[in-house]
Amino acid sequence: MEFYFGGHHGEVDFKEGYFIKTGKKISGGAFVIDMNRMSDESGEYENGLISHLKDPDFFDVKLYQTSKLVFTNVIYYDSTHMRINANLTIKDITLPIFFNAEVDFNKKQLTTRFKIDRTLWGITYNNKVKNDAISDAIAFQVTLKL
Repeated sequence: MEFYFGGHHGEVDFKEGYFIKTGKKISGGAFVIDMNRMSDESGEYENGLISHLKDPDFFDVKLYQTSKLVFTNVIYYDSTHMRINANLTIKDITLPIFFNAEVDFNKKQLTTRFKIDRTLWGITYNNKVKNDAISDAIAFQVTLKL
């Protein structure tokens, strides 16, 4: 799973997960995200930025080693496009989110892009330079194999 945050691009890995299929449609799923498996795509900020993202003022990875995404409802627009309602748990805070996704049964994958407001999950890092330098939004681009 790729993430975009404050001009940085990286990845975080899934630990485990599954889809529920009803006929030829995805009707549910649950995925555990391994917060210890974060990396910076450029490698340039691997030690500084990634270490900081794991600190208590961001994801507090020592205490919260995993996050979880659980589909609660899937509404199809057509045979390949859908809206997924889900619960996202980060730092033991579970909130509902939704996002649009596309499934490609030939490639056996589901793809989506979505953003979350990190402050809703208690990720409220502040510094003396007003928070304008640090975006509240974290964008994700996800490709899941079926």
